[in-house]
Amino acid sequence: VQLVESGGGSVEAGGSLRLSCAASISTYNTAAMGWFCQAPGKRREGVACIFGDTRLTYYSNSVKGRVTVSQDHAKNTLYLQIHTLQPEDTARYFCAAGLYRGAYKYWGPGTQVTVSS
Repeated sequence: VQLVESGGGSVEAGGSLRLSCAASISTYNTAAMGWFCQAPGKRREGVACIFGDTRLTYYSNSVKGRVTVSQDHAKNTLYLQIHTLQPEDTARYFCAAGLYRGAYKYWGPGTQVTVSS
């Protein structure tokens, strides 16, 4: 299983980005996929997740209202749209798949998002 993130970059505060995660597996048949972020010196934390069959979504309180997670099953791609970016959103963003017993088995290498004030 391969997951490859893209779409990160350097933006000014208030801007938007759409991150993509291309999967080598069927996203429709994947129970859940998620986005995580890790800032320098901090633990990796969950941002959002989506369940492939029901399309139910969950968001962390820190991003709720500014983030939308979605999938394109035809392209086997997971997306994360982030609006109103703030400097505290600066982190490396990872996508994950293969949720099993509360943990994701597969991870991408991540894409860096840097927000300047």
